Amino acid sequence: MVTPYVVRAKVAHRRLQPVDYRFAHRTTAWLVDAADPEGALPRWLRPVLRIRSRDHLEAGHADLLSKVRVWLAENDVAWSAHAVRVLVGARTFGHVFDPLTTYFCFDPTGRLEGILAEVHNTYGGRHIYALPTPNAGVEKALYVSPFFEVRGRYEIRARLSEDRVAVAITLTQGARKVFTGSVRGRLVPATRSAVLRAFLRDPFAAQRVSLLIRWHGVRLWLRRLPVVPRDRRPADQDQTMKAA
Repeated sequence: MVTPYVVRAKVAHRRLQPVDYRFAHRTTAWLVDAADPEGALPRWLRPVLRIRSRDHLEAGHADLLSKVRVWLAENDVAWSAHAVRVLVGARTFGHVFDPLTTYFCFDPTGRLEGILAEVHNTYGGRHIYALPTPNAGVEKALYVSPFFEVRGRYEIRARLSEDRVAVAITLTQGARKVFTGSVRGRLVPATRSAVLRAFLRDPFAAQRVSLLIRWHGVRLWLRRLPVVPRDRRPADQDQTMKAA
């Protein structure tokens, strides 16, 4: 089993159009083995801190590694996913909201085959992008912010080293860069004491993420940014796309 880590992460967003608006917040994330995502969490802590397979990818209770492999097969992505490490936000006190879950897929030799980027919005929608390299471009396909249309191109860059992890996203619409976002942090081995410290430092991590997203949305609305109506097609609830 791959060593799990606590990630004391920094999340930064910058909107460049039609106004310049930026923020950065600290949060707690986890880098875990998809074969055993809760392996580092003490059982007595799991009633209030969980990393559950059924919160990710397809619905159902299959283990997370199997769900990754099924998704790859169903979408004709020829990776073995022999081992998968997942950068994820945990469920805290029964609430889960992880805007971006990143799956680093490795072959049997330890070579990085590619990355899955699972994006969730606040409306219950989800989209999974398959990136064959750590630096790839994909067309935007999910309504995320109520102030951006579902168009443009994401450039996604991901890096995983022995002591750090980082994922950065840039959205370009036409010739204009309109948004950048990133999550990055240092990897701390998830010993029992490190897990407990992380939980006590940020016990309501998922709730805080949800609250901050809505808080910044209200601030943008007060600045009179036009709201883009959401397309409520059923397909928006579970979408996939491969990198170009």
